[in-house]
Formats: sequence, structure tokens, C-alpha cells
Amino acid sequence: MQTHVPNVVFKTRIRNEAVGGANPFEWKDVTTNDLFKDKSVVVFSLPGAFTPTCSTSHLPRFEALYDEFKAQGVDAVICVSVNDAFVMYQWGKSQNAKNVFLLPDGNGDFTRQMGMLVKKDNLGFGMRSWRYAMYVENGEIKKMFSELGHQDDAPSDPFEVSDADTMLNYLKAR
Repeated sequence: MQTHVPNVVFKTRIRNEAVGGANPFEWKDVTTNDLFKDKSVVVFSLPGAFTPTCSTSHLPRFEALYDEFKAQGVDAVICVSVNDAFVMYQWGKSQNAKNVFLLPDGNGDFTRQMGMLVKKDNLGFGMRSWRYAMYVENGEIKKMFSELGHQDDAPSDPFEVSDADTMLNYLKAR
């Protein structure tokens, strides 16, 4: 099992009013170090933005419990998905996500190095992340909750242990 988060560069977009126009965003590389060095972070990963379980349950519950995660000493809550920065931005807007950082893993590099990249060709999704959540301190994975049945073209999309409540209960019991 993975003991540390992989060292990757994420291609993100950030708002910069100096750019001007209707789309005042620019590319920004964000590294694993930027996200995890000297921080306590909850990460959850899901198959895709705008998909049913991800949009109705997974992201909204982490967003709703954000203050409780902060009360447990968590510096950031990050949602990783194998989607590009444009899709993650629009999904965040549609979800009214204000606290959870939506991290695009467009090339799937982080997800692949985590050992969580799976084929979802049976749904027409291509390569996506298996559903999981983890607690990370300074880049070290302290606890990971991965859904059962990890496989390519899984016949179902389990959502039993990678949820916000399971993670929060773990943090409270530490």
C-alpha cells in the first residue's frame, strides 16, 4: 500500500483579474508539495464531476462537514478527479462548492501513481479514479478508505467507506 502521496504537478486554473475579459483565468502548476507539505489534509477521489453519486452525495457532504474537519485540525479538504481544470471549475460552480478544493487530475498522473486509476469503458468514461478517501499529514498517508471491488470496468460504483462521515469519525477517534 502507498505510504506517501505521489510527487506530481497538477495543471490548474486560477482567477487573475489582470488577465481581464470574460475569462480572467490563467494556468498555474500546483505541486504535491504545495498541497501537502507541513499540512494535514483530507483527500477524497471520485470517478467524475457531474456524475450522480459524486454530485448528490460525495462532494456535498464533504462541503457540509468542512467546518467539522477544520475543528479536527485539518488544513484543507481536497477532491481529486480525473477531469480537466475547466470541468472541475464548472462543477464547483454548479455545486456551489466554497470550501472543498476541487483538484483536476486531468492526465490521471496522481491517480495512476496512487494505484487508483481504473478503466470505466463500460460506462464510456475511459480512465477514471476509483472512489477513495485518505487522511494525509505532511505528505504521509495516515489512513485510507478505499471502496471494495477495485477493478477495471466494475459492474457497480460502491460508496460505503470513502464518504465524509466515515473520515470525520476516524479523525474524531484518533
